[in-house]
Amino acid sequence: MLNQFDEMDTREIDLPDTIFIRDIESRVFQSITVKCLSGIQGISLLEGTIFDNLLGREGIERIKGVYVEQDSKNHAVHLKVELNIAYGLSIPEKAEEIQGKLVEEITKLTGLHVACVHVVFKSLIADPTLSDPLYKETKVSKEDEPLNEYPEEF
Repeated sequence: MLNQFDEMDTREIDLPDTIFIRDIESRVFQSITVKCLSGIQGISLLEGTIFDNLLGREGIERIKGVYVEQDSKNHAVHLKVELNIAYGLSIPEKAEEIQGKLVEEITKLTGLHVACVHVVFKSLIADPTLSDPLYKETKVSKEDEPLNEYPEEF
């Protein structure tokens, strides 16, 4: 039988006047989410607006569609992710894959309980392009490449 004191943090007993506090900013959860989603094929994050381009926002500041709410009382995190999905993929299967990977990664890296992962598919990706960093393209063989009908001099 497991003793309830085996998993207890003894720092509170050893150092009774010390309060241990750990805060994690929303940007950390956004970064973890983006990194985790980059390994999943057939999805992409929502892109920034022209306003983001004008202000020169780059990287994590341009992330749209990742919302984090922390419940410090219960040491839990609620996550909402808005994504685009490639046409032809099973939405329920992809949602389950995304949710499972996010829960695993966030719990492993932060030690917090992930109470909710809400995945919202906003749009379909009809024609994936190389400009989308989260969409993994399959390699095209030489036979599938279009023929160059014009000489280099043209």
